[in-house]
Amino acid sequence: MKSAHLFLLFFICATFPAQMLTSVYFEHDSYQLNQESKRKLDSLIQLKSNLKFRIFGNCDISGTSEYNKILSENRARTVSKYLQEKVGNNIKLESTIGLGEEKQINDNSTAELRGKNRRVDVFIDEIFVSGERKSGVAFASFFSMKISDMKVGATFSLPNVNFIGGRHIWLSSAEKTLRKLSFILIDNPNVEVELQGHICCDYDNFDGEDLDLKTFNLSWTRANAIKEYLVKQGINSNRIKVTGQGHLNPVVYPEKTEDDLTKNRRVEIVLLKK
Repeated sequence: MKSAHLFLLFFICATFPAQMLTSVYFEHDSYQLNQESKRKLDSLIQLKSNLKFRIFGNCDISGTSEYNKILSENRARTVSKYLQEKVGNNIKLESTIGLGEEKQINDNSTAELRGKNRRVDVFIDEIFVSGERKSGVAFASFFSMKISDMKVGATFSLPNVNFIGGRHIWLSSAEKTLRKLSFILIDNPNVEVELQGHICCDYDNFDGEDLDLKTFNLSWTRANAIKEYLVKQGINSNRIKVTGQGHLNPVVYPEKTEDDLTKNRRVEIVLLKK
C-alpha cells in the first residue's frame, strides 16, 4: 500500500503552531516505554505554552480486535501516566483513548510497517481564548519568480490547488495551475521537487480518511494524485517526492467557514534541486 510513504512529523519549535503531533512506538505485544520514547515525551514536557494533550493508542492487527483494543488502551494509559507525573500547570491532559486497530496508517505487510502501527499519538493543541484564530505562513507562489532565483529547500504555494473534502480529487480551479507546473518542470529537467499534501479539520487523527481509498492518509494521496498527473505529462517520477503533512500546518486555524476548509485542503511544493 502506498500509504507506507506516509511519515509522522516530530518537532518542537520555538514558535508554537496551531497543532503538533508526536508519536512513540512499542515492541510487539508490549506497552512498555523504551528510552527513546521517554526522551521524546520528556521533550514535550519542556513546552511552555498553555497546551492540551490528547493521547491515542494504536495497534497492528496481530491479535484479535478485542485484545488489540485492550492493548492500545494500555499503551495510551502508559503514556498518559508518564506525562501526568511530569507536566506542569501549563499542560492539560484532556483525553486518553485506545483505538485498537481502527486507525492503521500502513498495511502491515512488513515488520517495519507493522511497527509504525504499534504507536501512541500525542496531539498537542494550543489553548485558545474565545474567538482567537491563527494564520499559518503565507508562502510565495511557485510561479512568482524564476527557478534560478529560488532557494533550494524553500517552500512555495500552488495557487488554487485545493481539493474536495475527504477526497484526493482537486477542484476544477486547479487545472490551470497544474498545467503551468508541468510546463515549468518539463522546461527545467534538472529540477526536483517535493509535493506536500495537507488536510483540514480532522483533529482526532494525524491524517484524514480518503473516502475513495478507505485509508487514513488523505494528505499523502492528495500530493500523490498531483505526482501521478505530472508523470502522465512526461515528467520522470524520480524527480518528484511526495509527503503527507496531515493537519499540522493549517493556513487558517480553527476553520470557521467553508472557505477556511478549502484553503487548508491544499498541496504545497518544496524545491529540492535546481
